[in-house]
Amino acid sequence: MEELQASLQPRGLTLSTFHDKGRSLLAARDFYPGEVIISQEPYLCVPNNSLTESRCDGCFSKSNLKKCSACHVVWYCGSSCQKLEWKLHRLECQLLAKLDKERRKSVTPTIRMMVKLYLRRKLQNGNVIPVTAMDNYNLVEALVSHMSDIDEKQLLLYAQMANLVNLILQLPNNDIKEIAENFSKFACNAHTICDSELRPLGTGLYPVISIINHSCLPNAVLIFEGRLAVVRAVQHIPKDSEVSISYVETAASTITRQKTLKEQYLFTCTCVRCNKLGQYGDIQESAILEGYRCRDNGCSGFLLRESDEKGFVCQQCGLIRNKEEIRKIASDIKALSDKASSSGNLQEAIVLYKNIEKLQKEVYRPFSIILLRTREKLLEILMQLEEWKEALTICRLTIPVYERFYPGFHPLLGLQYYSCGKLEWLLGETDDAIKSFTKAVDILRITHGTSTPFMKELLMKLEEARAEALFKLSSREDS
Repeated sequence: MEELQASLQPRGLTLSTFHDKGRSLLAARDFYPGEVIISQEPYLCVPNNSLTESRCDGCFSKSNLKKCSACHVVWYCGSSCQKLEWKLHRLECQLLAKLDKERRKSVTPTIRMMVKLYLRRKLQNGNVIPVTAMDNYNLVEALVSHMSDIDEKQLLLYAQMANLVNLILQLPNNDIKEIAENFSKFACNAHTICDSELRPLGTGLYPVISIINHSCLPNAVLIFEGRLAVVRAVQHIPKDSEVSISYVETAASTITRQKTLKEQYLFTCTCVRCNKLGQYGDIQESAILEGYRCRDNGCSGFLLRESDEKGFVCQQCGLIRNKEEIRKIASDIKALSDKASSSGNLQEAIVLYKNIEKLQKEVYRPFSIILLRTREKLLEILMQLEEWKEALTICRLTIPVYERFYPGFHPLLGLQYYSCGKLEWLLGETDDAIKSFTKAVDILRITHGTSTPFMKELLMKLEEARAEALFKLSSREDS
């Protein structure tokens, strides 16, 4: 890792190892909000192709796609992307073309990732693809796999996947155990590649970015510019401090975050938020996020389970809410949710989600993350139906919850302001749109920078809204 250490030094970074979390990335100088800490192209990546949706292997676009005529698995949007991937895909294509039609259906994006991993290693060993300090197979080997923490069922699945990869590669010295271990490394270290609005596009392996550890109160954020992974500071990071990003949704109770991290990443978080587990403030926060509301509509207290577990008692006014009442409403919500999630009719789905929202308002607090998720789904469907006015009403309801549970420079908060601004502008509420766009810019210029097409479009919308407001003002003055 000496070469990597030397490569990181000019970037103001250094590697260190801690006994409780392994390798870590430390700031060797001060970083400030909005500054790029590190960026990396993927060692390998694949789009999230499925039976219903395909993307270009080079840029993840969905437009003008043509399937590779030889392997019938990979898609490209044009010759430039095909040339970009050709050195690697030429070998992959030969292997995939040999598979029968049924076997080819088993080549999932994850299987392709593994095949590409070994082919890339082969090309780098043969100097066909250059090797650098930040782009080499040794970095993949150094990633943690947590194999000893995996249950037998998952180990068996990795073994089956490894056998398929070995069948495709047909290389003499492949080690099934090594391939299975690399699948575990993917599970713990691969990143979901998202567009500027955080919609998932594919999966990539970024071995240097993977050194950055998790915190539920991170000082940096990972955003993708195309396939390039870019880590920016969202708060002042003093020299010698550890750089951290969040691996999971941070708007969740400590217990929920811990559960997700343990199941997906196989470690227990000990960040400053998680170290408060069980303390009164953490219990209160969890109850606000995921707990029930007082049955007195005028009370803002939160509920905790009674010692005899017959009900839930309000911590502010002392009123008890019957467990069976909550259980009945929860059962009704689940029945409606199951029906809504399987409905193929948007009009029917919107009615179902509105009924879910109504029931959830009876049992959950206004800042409930569960209620928020329902409103997010309502917003999504209303946008599809072009019900702009109602969509704006729902969007505005979500903003205070985002503000309550996300730190000031969180991309999701900025993106929600952006959505609100677009709806306000569309509906002619120009002054409100300017306020929303301005708040979006203030946050997203820190998390996304200012040079991407997405940010240029946002900045242009803000300027157009300001120009429109000035025109309206001058028109009123003239009249």
